[in-house]
Amino acid sequence: MSLTLLPKIVRFLLLALLLAAAGARADDAADLAQKVYDRPNGRDLTTLGRMVLTEKGRAPRIREIVTYRLDKSGGETANLIRFLDPEDIAGTGLLSIDKADGSSDQWLYLPALDRVRRIASDRKGGRFVGSDLYFEDLQERKPSRDRHRLLGRQNENGILCEVLESVPLDPKDSVYARRISWVDPATAIPQRIDYFGKDANTPAKRWLLRAKKRNQGYWTLTDSRMIDLESGHETRMVVDAALYDQKLPAKLFTSQALADESLESEYRP
Repeated sequence: MSLTLLPKIVRFLLLALLLAAAGARADDAADLAQKVYDRPNGRDLTTLGRMVLTEKGRAPRIREIVTYRLDKSGGETANLIRFLDPEDIAGTGLLSIDKADGSSDQWLYLPALDRVRRIASDRKGGRFVGSDLYFEDLQERKPSRDRHRLLGRQNENGILCEVLESVPLDPKDSVYARRISWVDPATAIPQRIDYFGKDANTPAKRWLLRAKKRNQGYWTLTDSRMIDLESGHETRMVVDAALYDQKLPAKLFTSQALADESLESEYRP
């Protein structure tokens, strides 16, 4: 029977129920996005690992990296990435400061130029040192900057996941038109993320989790891959060692430490 043929009071009640259900689903989606963001990850984290760049017809390029993360007071998070090897990229570093209001600042240090330069906001779609990671991918995006929607459930990586769509509230606030994440509801860890660029119907990149390990009571993502779906170029991130809650100092996350390896090398695993 058509909804328009029902008595007005019945139509009103049905519409109210539909709206309530839609609102509840929206709340569930926002809650899930927040759980992913709030997943326990220690007050600070240090990792030693590898970035492996792979493209068809070429041997893999392996880069050794060390990373540091600190959750500062007031909802601010700081991240420092340093390349250790090979020689042509050793010393290169990136410092990201994600503020409580959702904005982010980033600085890149290039040893060949011996200078720290700030990454302009309009460059967040630029590739980080030739990898498939954009500068935006290395920021911690707050859930409040997006509108979230649950698309259902689907198996991914052997896990029945909640499929979560996230669309920027402000289209100018991201290089992506939307993201779709396959989230393990038991751990709040995404197993896969599809990134959509200008074409909101076809993903441009795909992130896949391949392995994780419990370490000091926290889940460490030990093997993940970002794939450019058009070119097939792939960036694999492998974590060989992870140390949590080492009381990293705030001075480690400064432009001075970014430009001077001696200020952070003592904290490496």
